[in-house]
Amino acid sequence: MKPGVLIFYRIMAYVTAVLLILLCAAMVLKYGHFLGLWPEGSATQETGTTWVTTIGIAHGWLYMVYLLVAVVATTQLRVPMGRMLLVLLAGTIPFGAFFAERKVVHWHELRMAGKPIVQPQNAEETTAS
Repeated sequence: MKPGVLIFYRIMAYVTAVLLILLCAAMVLKYGHFLGLWPEGSATQETGTTWVTTIGIAHGWLYMVYLLVAVVATTQLRVPMGRMLLVLLAGTIPFGAFFAERKVVHWHELRMAGKPIVQPQNAEETTAS
């Protein structure tokens, strides 16, 4: 894999993860009145509403960039389709992109060492390959 792709993927994974965590925090501000944390229509709720809109739009657009970069990175690493889909979905789970980023870096290190990403299940697969 080209080094620039891995660096860009790592940046987008962190940006996506941080924005999603901020979006969750903003949603608590917006909907906290249902839990009795503050009254409906308060300044806190209005702030939450503004942040949900702003951060939500930013996360949505940057998640699309994350998807493109993740597809390029996992394709270049020749990652199995199931694992690729998990990496793509990681940007929708709070803290998920952090874990996916570490896994993709690990896969890159395995590829650079000439080792397979997925270990064969039994000895027959090893001899059949």
